[in-house]
Amino acid sequence: MGEWSQDGSWSNYNQQDWNAGQADGFQQFDYGNYNDNSGYTQDASVGYVDQTSYTGSMFIPDSTASFTASAATTSAFDEEPPLLEELGINPDHILQKTLTVLNPLRATDQAAAGDSDLAGPLCFILAFGSFLMLSGKLHFNYIYGIGLLGCLAIYALLNLMAVSGVAICTVVSVLGYCLIPIVGLSGLSVLFSLTGVLGTILTGIAVLWCTASSSKLFVTALEMRDQQLLVAYPCGLLYSVFALITMF
Repeated sequence: MGEWSQDGSWSNYNQQDWNAGQADGFQQFDYGNYNDNSGYTQDASVGYVDQTSYTGSMFIPDSTASFTASAATTSAFDEEPPLLEELGINPDHILQKTLTVLNPLRATDQAAAGDSDLAGPLCFILAFGSFLMLSGKLHFNYIYGIGLLGCLAIYALLNLMAVSGVAICTVVSVLGYCLIPIVGLSGLSVLFSLTGVLGTILTGIAVLWCTASSSKLFVTALEMRDQQLLVAYPCGLLYSVFALITMF
C-alpha cells in the first residue's frame, strides 16, 4: 500500500517493507543442504524421483536374475514317467499280444502273454457289442454276463491247474484279446447273415482261432507247456457261446 504526500509524490513504503521481509525469510532456507540430504531429484516431466531405487532400466530385464526355481520345475517334469506308463498301459505288449492272436503260430514273450492290460479287451468287447447292435441284436447284457461267468470259471480252473497261480486281470486280458476273431465275425454279420453254410464255416473257424490263441497265451504265461489241450477245452466252450450269439 502507499499514500500521497503533501508534495504530490506516491510513497510505497509498505511494498518495500514486504519485499524486504520476504527476502529475509527466503534467505533463511538452505537449498544446498536440502539437495544434499534428500535422495530425490527433480525432473521436469515426472517431478521428484527417488534416485536410490530407480536405475533407469524399468523395461529392461535384469541379466543377473536367477532362474533356479523354473529350472528345477522343468527337470522335475522331465523326470516324470509317461502317462501310459502311469496308467499301466504298455503299447508294446498290446501290439505283441494282438499279433499273437492274429497269428497263433507266432512266438510270444512270457511277459507279454501274462500282461494284465484291460484297455484292449474293453475296446474289443465294445466293438463286438456295437457290431451286433448294427446287425439288429442288442446283446450287451449277454456279453457282459457270459463274459463275467466265463472269466471266473476259467480263473478257478487255471488256479487249480497252474503251480504258480494266475491273477484275475490276466485271465480277463487274455480272453478279451482272443475275442478278436469273434469281433471280426460280428462285423461280417452286419454285411450278410451267418445262418447259411458259409456262415457256419466262418463261425467254426473263428471259434478255433480264438481257442488256439487263448490256450497258447495261457500256457505261455503260466508255463503249462503240456496242458494246452486241457486249457483249450473250456476256452472253446466260452467262445462257442459268443459265436452262437453272433450267428442267431
